[in-house]
Amino acid sequence: MTAIAFLIGVIVLVIGLAVSIALHEIGHLLPAKLFGVRVGQYMIGFGPTLWSKRIGETEYGFKALPLGGFISMAGMYPPAPEGEEPGRKRSRFFATMVQDARDANAETLIAADDRVFYKLPVYKRIIVMLGGPVMNLLLAFLLSAIAVSGIGVATATTTVASVSQCVIPASEGRTDCTASDPTAPAAAAGILPGDVIVSVDGTAVSTFAEAAAIIQDAPGRPLPVVIDRDGSRQTVTVTPQSTDRAVTDAQGRPVTDASGATEYETVGFAGLRAQEALVPQPIWAGPEATVQQVGAVAQIMTQLPVRIYETAADLVTGQPRDPNGPLSVVGAGRLAGEFAAVDAPILTRVGSIIGLLAALNIALFVFNLIPLLPLDGGHVVVALWDGFKRWFARIRGRVAAPVDATKLVPVTFVVVVLLVGMGGVLFLADIFNPVQLL
Repeated sequence: MTAIAFLIGVIVLVIGLAVSIALHEIGHLLPAKLFGVRVGQYMIGFGPTLWSKRIGETEYGFKALPLGGFISMAGMYPPAPEGEEPGRKRSRFFATMVQDARDANAETLIAADDRVFYKLPVYKRIIVMLGGPVMNLLLAFLLSAIAVSGIGVATATTTVASVSQCVIPASEGRTDCTASDPTAPAAAAGILPGDVIVSVDGTAVSTFAEAAAIIQDAPGRPLPVVIDRDGSRQTVTVTPQSTDRAVTDAQGRPVTDASGATEYETVGFAGLRAQEALVPQPIWAGPEATVQQVGAVAQIMTQLPVRIYETAADLVTGQPRDPNGPLSVVGAGRLAGEFAAVDAPILTRVGSIIGLLAALNIALFVFNLIPLLPLDGGHVVVALWDGFKRWFARIRGRVAAPVDATKLVPVTFVVVVLLVGMGGVLFLADIFNPVQLL
């Protein structure tokens, strides 16, 4: 049953990613058609065509390699200047690539047809190229809202799930009680699983975190605790035991000292574990979380070469990977499978997978804004440069020729090679040294 749940999680992730890619390309397609650009193809995937259907002037279909998608717009680049020799000052290899790009672009041009992309005003070209990433961002907002506000966030409630029978310092690294271990304060006070904590030390509590904070700040001090048991309230006295716990940072990771040893702090301990429930958050909580994730992903992207190097080093040495590091589609699928197979309520698992899809759309949004061809951000930079060039020529009383982006094909080739190489590293790491979250 676990294997089937894992497979279902992977399939859901793949379908969700395909939908995300399809919507990304629709984000390009709709404004392109709105602005009158002739769109020859709308395809999901690359390579040989598996299925297609022509509707109007556009062919819609699926290709064999589900690694992305594209739309084919007429006149992405201006025609090559007549008489220019593409091989001049270039190696034969790069010159051939430039000429191939020009030939492919020329096939989309029709004489006396102004419905071409390069003739659009700069702002319209930017809108077309940003339409894809913005579609991913909007989808991330929607998915986050569903996960956080529709399904809810797993939150510790004031209902007691279990009661520890003894006090074991965290630094001892064991879980079984011994005869020398003192009885846990909650057990000594008679608190039972199913009891609901109403107040601690005279302070009403609505979350387990509020109760835990009071207990942790009062080691050795008797605290009156009001509990609700089967509809009847009663007061018990809990005297928190002093114990140690690992110090954690904002991400919940253990803090270590200069020697690498885990740091500990002394807190009050009662021995209570709370039941968790999915608590829907305000409708704005999902978008807020999305904005925060965009910033975090953008920071990762600025450090991408370093992160890839660290991932490769972890792959070679076998060290655990950074759970906040980059993933390939294989890694994302593996996480989706683990989320689906974990022993948790079905809504919790569904919410985790939806949250993962939201994170993938955030990654698509940020990644495509990188200002390098062939990414959308690179096309935006070309449009801005073309606009600046035309403006500068106009104030000098001249007319500037459109920017010929086919000359950047060698740079595009280098970027693609680097992206394929980094993707290969992540692919291998996700197979042989996957991120461990569960």
